[in-house]
Amino acid sequence: MIAALVAAGKRVGISSNSHKAINNLLGRVADVCDESGLTACVAKKATKANPDSFMNADNVIDIERNSDFENYLPDVIGGTAWFFADESVDQYFDYLFVDEAGQVAVANLVAMGTSARNIVLVGDQMQLGQPIQGSHPGESGQSALEYLLQEDATVAPDRGILLDTSWRMHPDICGFISEAVYDGRLKAHPDCAQQTLQLPGDADPVLAERGIRFVAMDHEGCGQRSDEEVARIKEVADSLIGTKFTDRQGRAGTLGWDNILIVAPYNMQVNALKEALPEEAQIGTVDKFQGQEAEVVIVSMTTSSPDDLPRHVDFFYSKNRLNVAISRARTLALVIAGPRLLELDAKSVEHLALVNTLAWVAEIGGDK
Repeated sequence: MIAALVAAGKRVGISSNSHKAINNLLGRVADVCDESGLTACVAKKATKANPDSFMNADNVIDIERNSDFENYLPDVIGGTAWFFADESVDQYFDYLFVDEAGQVAVANLVAMGTSARNIVLVGDQMQLGQPIQGSHPGESGQSALEYLLQEDATVAPDRGILLDTSWRMHPDICGFISEAVYDGRLKAHPDCAQQTLQLPGDADPVLAERGIRFVAMDHEGCGQRSDEEVARIKEVADSLIGTKFTDRQGRAGTLGWDNILIVAPYNMQVNALKEALPEEAQIGTVDKFQGQEAEVVIVSMTTSSPDDLPRHVDFFYSKNRLNVAISRARTLALVIAGPRLLELDAKSVEHLALVNTLAWVAEIGGDK
């Protein structure tokens, strides 16, 4: 889209919350321009004190001062809100693309939106939002997409475009994510149906060739750490290593630690899992793995029951967090949880809706 706009003589800005996200999109735009034979000046507003802000690419110019912008007048430039809010670029751009807009604050969008005549927001407000601090009255703490869409999970046809095809998830996983999170409008690419595990006869009984499995672990008094779940995850992971699988292109592979993500809600459980598993195991909170994917995802819910919750209900039962955790999986997602977590004494309709998502996982995943 951006390359086509440049070819039409338009000037385009690219922004997001992080230099990593900006550089990722900006670099791909520069490559597409090169591949299509389009002559374009592509630049990145970097910060001298931050080495990660530089592109260091042959087809992208790094500039350190806002005033340098006038020396190049690029067709495409990437930068943070600090650059696009500067009065020197007021209304300079025809289009401003904001990536990961589900994490970009409304205030930042208002500030940098003055640089362009049109704004294109790209993102998913049903995944993790931007961590915020302090008190934000009214709707001022919302992200740009949350503010735009309000309570809608997906964008209406008259307000935007829904990218409705997942190139990651097997249809058995995508079907649940679609119905539970995205109004039933998300579908898996047909090729994703090829993704499957070839389980040996002695594989752990909770495993499946594809889809979602709910693994009930009944333990007592666990808050931020569950040694029982750690031990069970080690058994499951050991059983998975060396398993043959088929990917979306129909190619054969063998599961290693780089094909498995292990997710937990608390750092205490993450650290316990790291102690029990090899160093190469990929273990972290949901926040660490947003944007990543693997053949298999193992989710450790950790807490024994609602009475043992160390943090508020909205965090633990968050539909967005469960969405991100499960949807990292290409082929198989395992959710290991205490069955009493489904017995939340909901005090509001909102809390009932929260626990319903986990209950739905238990229903479609079978109580293993």
